[in-house]
Formats: sequence, C-alpha cells, structure tokens
Amino acid sequence: MSIRRHNAAKGPSQRQLRVAELIRRTLSDVLNRADVHDPELNRMSITVSEVRTSPDLKLATVFVMPLGGDNQEAALKALARNRPALRRAVGKELTLKFAPDLRFRLDETFDRMDDTRRIFADARVQRDVAAADEDGSIGGDEDR
Repeated sequence: MSIRRHNAAKGPSQRQLRVAELIRRTLSDVLNRADVHDPELNRMSITVSEVRTSPDLKLATVFVMPLGGDNQEAALKALARNRPALRRAVGKELTLKFAPDLRFRLDETFDRMDDTRRIFADARVQRDVAAADEDGSIGGDEDR
C-alpha cells in the first residue's frame, strides 16, 4: 500500500502557512527598505499580499500588486530581474535547508472583489435576493 504524501484536498500544512507568512514579511521589508540595488524597483511601491509555498517548501509563489495598480507589467519584470537578490535575502532571513525559488504573480483579488460588488449591485440580482429573503427558501431554517 502506498502512502500519499501530498493530498491536494487537504490544503496547506501549518508549516507551509508559517513559512509563507515569513517569506511575505521578509519580502515586504526588503522592498520597503529598498535593499535591492535596482533603482527602477526601488522607485516602485509594491504590496506583497500573499505567498503560497509548495509542500516541499522549495517553490514560493508571491502575489504582488504595485501601489495604485498601474505599471503592473513593469513591476513583474523588475521583480523577475531581481529574483536572485530577493531569494538571497529570503534565504538569509529564514533558517531553511533551501531558499525557495520565487515566482511572482499579480494579485487579482481586488479585481475579483470589484467584480463581485458590481454583480451584487445589479438591479436584477437585488430583486432576486429580496425575493429569496421573502420566501425564506435560501439559507433559512424553516425546512428543518
């Protein structure tokens, strides 16, 4: 019988979550202090919103958003260009066997929240929600 080490349905382990948060804090500090020797990157104000690590902690996907949401592609290029220096800073700060490889992605959470708000503000959706509340058919305990 084989043992499954990585069950995708379980979600990240406590260690993955803890290491991801440490990576997020370290990268935020490094970018905030402008410790990287790249004037273009140092001019940008970048928010590190989330980090997700692989189960073996060798890969970290870093979700970033430039302040104001503009120059997104330039920010990703600057981060990718300075990936070795950022990886070195993370490796120095954390006491892991391997410094994780960093992958930078744009954080689209705010865009999805705006889309969700727009959908809920639609008159048809408001009408349907009001009708469901009157019926008590959705989310109510009347059926029990």
